[in-house]
Amino acid sequence: MLIDGINSWAPRLPVKRALIDFSSPNIAKEMHVGHLRSTIIGDTLARMLEFSHVECVIRRNHVGDWGTQFGMLITYLFEKFPNPDNVSEADIGDLQGESFYNPYIPGVLEKLDNLGLIEESDGARVIYVEGVDIPLIAVKRDGGYNYFTTDLASLWYRLNEEKLEWIVYVTDIGQQQHFDMLFKAYRRAGWLPKDENAYPKCTHIGFGLVLGEDGKRFRTRSSEVVRLVDLLDEAKRRCKIAILERDTTKDWSEEEIEKTSEAVGYGAVKYADLKINRLTNYTFNFDQMLNDKGNTAVYLLYAHARICSIIRKSGKDIEEVKRNGKIVLDHEDERALGLHLLQFPEVFEEACTNLLPNFLCEYLYNLAEIFTKKFYANCQVVGSPEETSRLLLCEATVTVMRHCFYLLGIEHVYRL
Repeated sequence: MLIDGINSWAPRLPVKRALIDFSSPNIAKEMHVGHLRSTIIGDTLARMLEFSHVECVIRRNHVGDWGTQFGMLITYLFEKFPNPDNVSEADIGDLQGESFYNPYIPGVLEKLDNLGLIEESDGARVIYVEGVDIPLIAVKRDGGYNYFTTDLASLWYRLNEEKLEWIVYVTDIGQQQHFDMLFKAYRRAGWLPKDENAYPKCTHIGFGLVLGEDGKRFRTRSSEVVRLVDLLDEAKRRCKIAILERDTTKDWSEEEIEKTSEAVGYGAVKYADLKINRLTNYTFNFDQMLNDKGNTAVYLLYAHARICSIIRKSGKDIEEVKRNGKIVLDHEDERALGLHLLQFPEVFEEACTNLLPNFLCEYLYNLAEIFTKKFYANCQVVGSPEETSRLLLCEATVTVMRHCFYLLGIEHVYRL
């Protein structure tokens, strides 16, 4: 039970089709650190829903593809490709961005108007919702559309055309009122249930800011927004330096060093974000997140690699051990480890119910601590009379750790 079929017990959510709307950059601009949290949290939530047996989990990148910047991009494309008939789709791409929903806007607005929800206000067409003094502007004074208009149309499309039962929007907490008003407008129209917990349902997942060590928004020294690619490259670079300084990696190939540096560097950035409650701000600090001691991905990946080393040194075929051996929990630290492993289903269900990945991070860190400071410190594995049982505990531990790593979007390593 501790080793095989680990997600057979996972909670089965009463939905078959769900969508996670996250990241959503403007494709006329480079991704920057502001997209970091939405991307990391959104991907983890999608993995959690998949683990909970939701049959279809759609990851939707609702990219911004209109506005001034996008107009500038179109101008550039016409200059670069003066004969658009000869341009292949692969040359310029095409995603399901904001403009995809434009054809649906008039019909959705007409339906809302027929229901008596749209009112005239100072030249604009607006919708009032309960508990909010300001109206939701559906059509601007000049007849133009805005984010609310697009979101009204996209939500209608998702509910009626894609037949989604749970739609989760992952944005910064500053957009909470925007989505609260959107959902209330749909409930007022009767397009969403009055009961917020009934399906189909919509959920806004808010998160705090990424701060620099000065307590302000994370930026470069020249006050420019940090490019996401530069941030990730720096994490990988620092990990590579640390790996090359270790005597134990002299026999590593360049490919292994590159792959491990990337796994640890990217994993460190993700874990530093996910380990805190998403509603709070967090301070970005490379030195802290790349520390191999304390609650960091580096420490957790070291712990995983150590357990893999123990299993290798035993020289045993672990699959054969699993078939023929059994776990005996006579030592108090064996029992502590076994009990914590058995708590994984409960912790995951709580994390999934509340859509809070930090519950998984806390569980994973405590698992590594119990193994390292209790079991590993006091229970000899290789060469002991209890070797078979303790190897099984080691295998159970790495199995649960790998599932946690997967859910958090972190690639595990076998040696470090």
